[in-house]
Amino acid sequence: MSISPTFLGQLRSLILSCALVLLTVSTFASSHREAPLISSDPLADNTDVYAFKSPDDPNTITIIANYIPFELPEGGPNYYNFGPNIRYEIHVKNKANTPGDDITYRFTFSSNNQDPTTFFNIRLGQQNLKTTYICEKSTNGGATWTTIVSNGVVPSANIGPRSIENGTVGLGASSYNSLIEQAIATANSGEKVFCGPADDPFFVDLAGAFDVGNFRPSGNPTNPPKDGLARYNVHTIALKIPVNLLQKDGKSVAQAANILDPDFVIGVWASASRRKITTLYNEGDVGYDGGWVQVSRLGMPLTNEAIIPIGMKDKWNSLTPYGGNDLQFAPYFTNPELALYMDDSKFGGAVGSLKDLRIQANSLGAFDFRNGKPGLYGLKGTSALTGTALDDAVFGTILLPNNASPRAVDLLPIFYTGVPNIKPYQLATGKNGNPLAAGKPFINNFLPTLGDMLRLNMAVPATPRNDPKFSSLGLVGAAVLGLTDPMYTNLNLQFIPNMDGFPNGRRLEDDVTTIELQAVSGVVLAAVGLWYDDFKPGTTPNPVTPSLGKVLGFTAGVTKNDTTLKASFPYVQAPWRGFDHSKTTKF
Repeated sequence: MSISPTFLGQLRSLILSCALVLLTVSTFASSHREAPLISSDPLADNTDVYAFKSPDDPNTITIIANYIPFELPEGGPNYYNFGPNIRYEIHVKNKANTPGDDITYRFTFSSNNQDPTTFFNIRLGQQNLKTTYICEKSTNGGATWTTIVSNGVVPSANIGPRSIENGTVGLGASSYNSLIEQAIATANSGEKVFCGPADDPFFVDLAGAFDVGNFRPSGNPTNPPKDGLARYNVHTIALKIPVNLLQKDGKSVAQAANILDPDFVIGVWASASRRKITTLYNEGDVGYDGGWVQVSRLGMPLTNEAIIPIGMKDKWNSLTPYGGNDLQFAPYFTNPELALYMDDSKFGGAVGSLKDLRIQANSLGAFDFRNGKPGLYGLKGTSALTGTALDDAVFGTILLPNNASPRAVDLLPIFYTGVPNIKPYQLATGKNGNPLAAGKPFINNFLPTLGDMLRLNMAVPATPRNDPKFSSLGLVGAAVLGLTDPMYTNLNLQFIPNMDGFPNGRRLEDDVTTIELQAVSGVVLAAVGLWYDDFKPGTTPNPVTPSLGKVLGFTAGVTKNDTTLKASFPYVQAPWRGFDHSKTTKF
């Protein structure tokens, strides 16, 4: 049968259109199915990124990028796996004056069938869709690449006991965890690397979140919160990297000037890219041609999920955070949609689950931070701002752009620049009622690239996970200690537990949904001395007023993962077993 060139052209156009639709359809699961087009391409969907000081090794940083949302453990016979025609990349920035990545890790995967005569994934010691990978590294913005792992192994899916442990019909492994340990590679450049299936460590009440913010508090007897990601797996790419390989001058942690040394700040984000064109040949073979197109990216959790509007989500995924690309999205941070549901003059009364989160409308009797209000703009050009980060001579007009962008002063730097250890971004401790005065240092992850990425100060020590003051509220937890605990209520620079928590990087334990909702409600403003409206200057000895207490007591319902985490690399828990329907048993 002959096929006309016209028909082939039409077919090619149709295939290209379908491919673009698939690659470029929203939930609150950090970045699971967060944009219209990527929801149809799960293998390239970057669900979460974590960057934290390794809790068992102060000289290393662990970076984890997860992909493929909502993996059912029993999802055979074609179990989920990394895509063979996708570039998975982890990007690291350690200099503000370079145009792009300073370090990039690129992973490419390939699979083969050891026994194509069976429909089983594993049989008689043979594995189908047996997957390996190559990891390449670039330290010059992608100009050149060096292979650092040439034959990495991805463990099989955690199918069941006959497939994994049985020595006659299965792989004969002592346990599934032994497969994980065997798959941890040491790169020739010094990093430890793991790629494979894992429990999804993120946790959130998905159903409540997307019922117009109808979060369900824990302990609700009639309709308790449900972790929408419980007993789902993801595919993890994990790197354990010596600090000196990430620090811009090759310094170790021991060489840091102090625990907030600005030279130890890095930015981290991850992405997935596909070929521009998919071609079907006459014999039915599939080819991939043309350059690569980024179809997914993630830095800060929940950015595309809960801040970028649906009409811009696909565009967000296609861009890097460099070259000013993200500035077009700044209005969604300076006047975030979620803030409308924390403001009784807008839609606050319609979303009862957020009733404890109310933005300052009259902080210190003078400052209104509700959407469209002036915030601190009334101080623009006055001597009160001299020497602070809000002074035009220090950071220009980014933080006080106009009289209708109130959250440019707190939310925008958290996502786009990191927070510097200068006035007013220090704790209210020691400020004596003046939020613009110097206070207690507790964060410095400032890397002013004006783009969305996780920012982490690598000099900050890790909080031991068994520390009685460890908190899944991250920097919010650290701020509470710095404001109220006599051990820390001084002006000295000292380590406060949880200074290593989100948004100073992101630990696996951090409750980012609760933290970000508290941040939208103004908790960061309160922490630096722009108290909630019920604080009466000169009359209230304790700044933790009922309003602030409600914000700190608010949770998004689900506050921890549905299973444990590992104490050593790769820290994520083994994937749920398809054969086991228990929500507690791990293998």
